[in-house]
Amino acid sequence: MLVSERIGQFFVESDGGRDRLEYTEYGSGDQWVVLLHGLLMPRRMQQPLARAMAAQGLHVVTLDLLGHGRSDQPADPLVYSMTAFGEQVVALLDHLGAEQAVIGGTSLGANVSLEVAVIAPERVKGLIVEMPVLNNALVAGILAFVPVMLAARYLPFTANSLQKLARSVPRGVVPFWAGIGLDTVDHRADSIAAVLHGVIFGRIAPSSRLRRQIQAPALVVGHPIDPIHPFVDADMLAAELSHVRIERASSILEWRFRPERLTAAATDFAQDCWHDTPAPRAARSRKR
Repeated sequence: MLVSERIGQFFVESDGGRDRLEYTEYGSGDQWVVLLHGLLMPRRMQQPLARAMAAQGLHVVTLDLLGHGRSDQPADPLVYSMTAFGEQVVALLDHLGAEQAVIGGTSLGANVSLEVAVIAPERVKGLIVEMPVLNNALVAGILAFVPVMLAARYLPFTANSLQKLARSVPRGVVPFWAGIGLDTVDHRADSIAAVLHGVIFGRIAPSSRLRRQIQAPALVVGHPIDPIHPFVDADMLAAELSHVRIERASSILEWRFRPERLTAAATDFAQDCWHDTPAPRAARSRKR
């Protein structure tokens, strides 16, 4: 089924000034779903899922958070935080005229989804949380991203050279996920350093106490053998939430290269949210 796709933009105000954010809409109607990307990745990473969900009648929007993709990329670390990202999602809903939406995302996007559920619970119809980064992931995350931040700040030619190389490769001649990888390194060094500084040294996620107050139904997707997104964090989150389904992916690659099972689970969940079908407490679905 073919669905319409439209690119839009809106502006948010911060202490750093007025910044432009870009998004893509898939489909139409009042059953809104917002999908968010991983750290430094573009919104296009959620394109396959967005198209599949829109083909089932959902109105899906993918957003480039500030500092990512085709949105503005200011070099001020003070404008980047999980709370600020969450406020950008709420601003998107206001711009679209959407009272509520199912909010979902991967890694960074998963944590931002939780942030939205805390700061604006009345706007959240449901949550799709893939690879949350919580207590058990912090050390691995710091080890992975602090060297990138330091290189971008003190050896900026490294990131700037990667950006120049990435821009020299036409996206149409490489596989989809290779193109996403090229888009991920398509950042200026000062922007990378600012985004990582704001994320690493800010609140990574709402506290356990705040997470336990979330009442929206949630689909939690965890991956085994992933140190930055350990399954134990997904399992812990599922134990904290009141209305949850949990899916155990075979690996971090399943939803990227064999997406049928998890895409169907996410689509069914979002449709259930809009039909007010409550998710059972800690309903666990294992990979078949």
